[in-house]
Amino acid sequence: MAQKSPATATPPGAGEIPSAQPPSGSVTALRIGAAVAGALPSVVLRLAGVHLAPVPGMVVFGLGVLAAALLLMWAAETARADISGPLALALLAFIAVLPEYAVDLYFAYAAGTRPEYAAYAAANMTGANRLLVGVGWPLVALASYFAARRRGAAPGITLREHRRIDTGFLGAAALVAFVMPLTRQISWVLAVVLIAWYGYYLFRVSRCGEDDEEELIGVPARLAALPQQRRRATTVLVFAVAAGVIFACAEPFATSLVDAGASLGIDRFLLVQWLAPLASEAPELIVAVVFAWRLRGDDGLGALLSSKVNQWTLLIGCLPFAYLAGGGAASLPLVERQVDEVLLTAAQTVLAVVLLLDLRFLPWKAGLLFALFAVQFALPGESARVTLSWVYLALAVPLLAVRLRQLPPTVRALAGRIEGDPH
Repeated sequence: MAQKSPATATPPGAGEIPSAQPPSGSVTALRIGAAVAGALPSVVLRLAGVHLAPVPGMVVFGLGVLAAALLLMWAAETARADISGPLALALLAFIAVLPEYAVDLYFAYAAGTRPEYAAYAAANMTGANRLLVGVGWPLVALASYFAARRRGAAPGITLREHRRIDTGFLGAAALVAFVMPLTRQISWVLAVVLIAWYGYYLFRVSRCGEDDEEELIGVPARLAALPQQRRRATTVLVFAVAAGVIFACAEPFATSLVDAGASLGIDRFLLVQWLAPLASEAPELIVAVVFAWRLRGDDGLGALLSSKVNQWTLLIGCLPFAYLAGGGAASLPLVERQVDEVLLTAAQTVLAVVLLLDLRFLPWKAGLLFALFAVQFALPGESARVTLSWVYLALAVPLLAVRLRQLPPTVRALAGRIEGDPH
């Protein structure tokens, strides 16, 4: 990415993002109103304490999740008029994954007095992280592939230079994460380190500018054209409404999925590990796939990258404190199965980071991550998880060897300037 010249460089938040023929105010209001209307039944039912049967619950609250995802995407794109694009995506990723925080922190808090819930907290966290990389990233690649074919573009996603910040921070966090299976706990010391690391990550992305912003279309284009104060107030309001809808819908949507699965005789632990995270990750997955379908694969994968960073740092860091608040010790213990799950998740993260060091996410990389993710269901035994962890790491070594020249710029991105960063 070329460095902006002093005469043209614009710091994040200064000036407007160019828009392409925004719709009229009435059309914009109608589209936002339709999204809110789609979410309203789920919010009303949740506030009224109405409990639906599993299948109707999946439909009503699933519609709420879809509406929240749409509002999130509009708000994140509009926010680029006032903050850097990477920070806007980080904000989108954080809000979209709030249901995961709510579920995991509840399990960790309950584990303070009910030790069996500690297993659920670890299962939900590791399941969500592996789903994000093993299914979410390939879904974005698939959407990008078909979008590229439709428009005659080359397949694969090319990430912009500033994505080295995300990959660098995620890689460092992945290496630190091996402390958890080695010590068989998530200690408060590790928690403090991870939370601080996420804080520093936000600082770095907030100072990262872009010189090739996409033109806004549709609702974001109209909102970005508003006067500054109105635009900012509207962006905050849309973010807040989306977050509220996600909070209202996530738990009953996940519960409906789990209950429906349990009625079919599926193990509840597996449901907590896979179906519940799938529900809580739905908003960000929808947004990322839509970005990719619009040939904005960098933004789609960037949103999931940022989500992976915050879940693998801030979320894990919050678990011991929730456990302590619920009456437990200062460190959240991990039993044998959770040790293996955390080890496998850390190993998957290492391979994922290595694959992205060259800032290219090609179809074969997506296929590899998805295939390895699928293998764990064919080999569900505890020893198989350890074996698969070694497979991830064994693949990462030779792939890293041919990408060694990508390490210095990635390491520099953690602390200093990167190409295209105006600061």
